[in-house]
Amino acid sequence: MFLKALKIIALVLTSFIVLAALYLWTPDKPKAELEKMYSSPKNAYANALGVKIHYQDTGPSKNPIPILFLHGFGASLQTWDAWSESLRNDYRVISVDLPGFGLTGEDPSGIYTDQRSVEVIEAFLKELKIPKVVLVGNSMGGKFAWQFAARYPDQVVKLVLISPDGYASPGIKYGKKTEIPAIAQLYRYFFSKTFLEMNLEPAYANPKTLNDALVNRYYDLMLAPGVRGAILARMQQTVLQDPVPSLANIKVPTLLIWGEKDAFIPIANSNDYLKVMPNAKRVSLPNIGHLPQEEQPSIGLAALKEFL
Repeated sequence: MFLKALKIIALVLTSFIVLAALYLWTPDKPKAELEKMYSSPKNAYANALGVKIHYQDTGPSKNPIPILFLHGFGASLQTWDAWSESLRNDYRVISVDLPGFGLTGEDPSGIYTDQRSVEVIEAFLKELKIPKVVLVGNSMGGKFAWQFAARYPDQVVKLVLISPDGYASPGIKYGKKTEIPAIAQLYRYFFSKTFLEMNLEPAYANPKTLNDALVNRYYDLMLAPGVRGAILARMQQTVLQDPVPSLANIKVPTLLIWGEKDAFIPIANSNDYLKVMPNAKRVSLPNIGHLPQEEQPSIGLAALKEFL
């Protein structure tokens, strides 16, 4: 009798777990559906080292030196929409979905090291026959921007770093891979919008910035085919190196834009860049967090325009 009761309880629990898993399971969204939602006539694709890069190209096409925008971790080219809209009357403006993000999706090579990403950016510019750019990057994109400027100095005429990544921080050391908990693999299959919103909130000094439209965009593009697996792969493959030797070799005029209330990469980190970059200056943005191009576009954009 007792054994029979245990079997019934086990069956009920198993059924509950299966039903819960089915309810929480978060499949990818079809790419065609996402393209309808987050693309425009100015958007296109270009092949770069086997990666089909999704990008937006606006403004005067004959402008010899375009602005190239590189987004941060988990973001997409839409993070620059407000700035692109304002700049496109005077500048050619190109923004990309970096490998593993947005409508670019996964890199067929499965390689997501910093070196690979920088090489893909360089191949993308070659594909578009662009010899020189003004390079603008935020967070992870900022790290790729300064790495690109150090590796390909003749291709960058000005550099803009917005709360760039690159220096070691608590839990992340030079020369070592970040330990990713095994449970994180479930992220491929179960992904809650509430969980995403909780992780996005600290990026903004003003929590009202994170409205439904912004959360939905981040969430939808996280569900682009292959993106969640690519993000996990990038986290597993990233090995931070001491940035000082590379930063010290960057001679182009450089602007650091930093929100004073950045909770992800604190503004105090900007001093590390200023110490080693000979032609760098900083603009501090009061009451702004990690994503000034989304939180207070006009304020950060004014600093960028003055620098340009």
